[in-house]
Amino acid sequence: MVTSPRRLVLTGFGVLSPIGSTADAFWDALVAGTSGVRTLTLTDCAELPSWIGGEVQGFAPRTLIEKSYRKTLNAMGRTVELGVIGTQLAMQNAGLAKGTVNPQRIGVEFASLMGSTDLNDFAEAAKIASPDGKTVNYEAWGRDGLSKITPLWMLRHLPNMPACHGTILFDMQGPSNTQIPGDPAGLIALAEAARVIRRDAADVMVVGASEGRISPITVCRYNMYMEMSRRNDDPAGAVRPFDRTRDGTVTAEGAAVFTLEALDHARARGATVLAEVVGYASGVDRGCKGPGLARVIRGALAAAGITPADVDHVNAHGTGTTTGDAFEARGIAEVFGRDTPVFAPLSRFGNLGAASALIELACTVLALKYGAVPGTLNHTDPDPACPVAVHTGAPRPVAKPYAVKVSYTTMGQCAAVVVRRWE
Repeated sequence: MVTSPRRLVLTGFGVLSPIGSTADAFWDALVAGTSGVRTLTLTDCAELPSWIGGEVQGFAPRTLIEKSYRKTLNAMGRTVELGVIGTQLAMQNAGLAKGTVNPQRIGVEFASLMGSTDLNDFAEAAKIASPDGKTVNYEAWGRDGLSKITPLWMLRHLPNMPACHGTILFDMQGPSNTQIPGDPAGLIALAEAARVIRRDAADVMVVGASEGRISPITVCRYNMYMEMSRRNDDPAGAVRPFDRTRDGTVTAEGAAVFTLEALDHARARGATVLAEVVGYASGVDRGCKGPGLARVIRGALAAAGITPADVDHVNAHGTGTTTGDAFEARGIAEVFGRDTPVFAPLSRFGNLGAASALIELACTVLALKYGAVPGTLNHTDPDPACPVAVHTGAPRPVAKPYAVKVSYTTMGQCAAVVVRRWE
């Protein structure tokens, strides 16, 4: 006899973001239309074309992390710290203390990228190898400089470290994996976690994402190669999704972590359900034309067993770049036309890379929970090249039970997830 696949629900949420680092503060900021994009303070970027972005305010990992695990912070870069503490917050929010789930039945799927090295990681070695700051003495580097680099250097920044530390902290012995395909990585992690539970390899999966894009090296790199907004005198108005006047995105940092559970397991322990995950798909749109993204969205809808008419809103990536927004809008419009409202929350906190998709998804999960979709910021002059109906202004009531979250990379990787309001 063929049994029905296990239903999947989100039961816990942890967030560290430029607009708030508790679920309540995050939601209140969304409703209020608060922007977390500011002049960067953790990195001196005054000589760069773009020196604005989204920083997590007051982030003090030593005071947040579980005391017994505090000493391990020496082996964590900022991206890893954000991910581990985000995991801790999600577990607390879900009511899942260490040992309350069979260790072999709880696992982790995390989205992250290689963290940018801190300048101090190589500072002493660099001074030895290049005392004049102009030429490099490689013999001095190898003979005397390498010993000045901490042996833990690479472990502080590897993309799999948030998942590794999380499994140790909470004794998660189930499936563990890290997804690295950039901005959609969080949605891909969520889809893989769903498959793990549906094939009965776990009852609970921690699904998270973290990235810190505000280190000096990262900010310089993105200023050189990415389309960055230069509205330095108006940080809150800088990222303008699907707007005719958009001029680029901004970098940011943060983490978002969910606990995903089989519904039967959640019910057995009396868990509070935030939303149900009902469909997902991923793929590639070569050339970023639009049809490939549309195909991925249709795949997620088909997996959920619904049609575009069932969808309350589409949560778009909406980076504020000229080519990216036009590509994404074409893909969304091919499926939904202008009949379905589009919500683009990234303008509130900036582009968090691998952490973007799950922080953006959190906006929709909370919108479904509270029955109201916040308006998109900074969309005042619709661009004809972006043929979607962007929701702006005051929060609008949730009218239908389903929502779709979309994300993509500039190389064309795409992912979509369908969530359902829990009633």
